[in-house]
Amino acid sequence: MAIRRAVASVDDVPTETTYLFTVRDTDSGEEREVILVEIDGRIHAWLNYCQHYTHIKIDKGSGAEMRGNALICENHGAYFESDTGYCNFGPCEGAYLNAVEIEVEDGVVYLTDDRYEFVRKGPAESDETDLESRSNYKF
Repeated sequence: MAIRRAVASVDDVPTETTYLFTVRDTDSGEEREVILVEIDGRIHAWLNYCQHYTHIKIDKGSGAEMRGNALICENHGAYFESDTGYCNFGPCEGAYLNAVEIEVEDGVVYLTDDRYEFVRKGPAESDETDLESRSNYKF
């Protein structure tokens, strides 16, 4: 059974974008990013990677682009349903974001997924070998 670890207050999760935090994969030790998104009063958690090219982040550090209830990959234009993770438009149509198990209790979001340990609020440590495209960053 997973050890619950508080990662955010429900009030910290924005209603029009995402909340970003870092976890460590308990098998590989690799740091990964997770995004929280609130839709219709429920919070969902996904690994912060597009399914077209999985080194591309959906939330690049300042909140993910959203259209209605869809998370948008700014690099490829893929649309992911925020509540199911399903890609309904774009180059990875039919794929799903990778879910991360959480629980919400008494206004607090807890990480409950045995595969990950909470590391910190915010993005993973930057990596000079990171191949993420920055061609669509806003200046």
